[in-house]
Amino acid sequence: MINLYLNGASGRMGVAVKSIISETNDFNLLDKDLSDEHDCIIDFSRPDSCINLILERKNKKILTPLIIGTTGFNEQQLGVIEEAAKFSPILLSFNMSQGISNLKKGIKKIIKDLNSSTICTINDYHHVNKVDAPSGTAIELKNFIEEKDKNKFIESIEIKSFREGDFFGIHEVDFKSNENHVTLKHKALSRLIFADGALRAAKKIINKNPGLYNLESI
Repeated sequence: MINLYLNGASGRMGVAVKSIISETNDFNLLDKDLSDEHDCIIDFSRPDSCINLILERKNKKILTPLIIGTTGFNEQQLGVIEEAAKFSPILLSFNMSQGISNLKKGIKKIIKDLNSSTICTINDYHHVNKVDAPSGTAIELKNFIEEKDKNKFIESIEIKSFREGDFFGIHEVDFKSNENHVTLKHKALSRLIFADGALRAAKKIINKNPGLYNLESI
């Protein structure tokens, strides 16, 4: 059984994580201050809260593996995370669902087959109360596309963000050239898919060496 520390336990994602934990014998949510008794830490909070957690780990000399699902970090905060990953394993993913991993596989295949100038648009739909726009997932997808476009056929990548209704998350990736127009789409129907992804990652990261991981590399 894996002893967990959950930062952001009272938030929407924290509640989703606790809901899954209550139905499994794989995890034990320790209701106590952060210590080396915890096998893994999961963070679904806010950027400032996550950074404070990392600094607390450092002050207490705790090297417990950390999974970060929080979004909206600035460059300085990302630097703090990267520095902390030199001493313990940290998984940073702005979307914990397997569906986004599958979406990336489709994107990779499309980019590999490009042979002419292409315009890419990422449409990012979330509920009206989501603070960050564009979403961390949209930014992650943009970075992924830029990384995979080795032949530089993609002329531009535009992110369009929409904050309306009660969407858990919809991401459309649109590739348009003079010859083709292809759209890939992932729609999250429940927050539970993100919570489940984080818990699956927790089982893997506890045996990893220090470093900064994502869902693909874990």
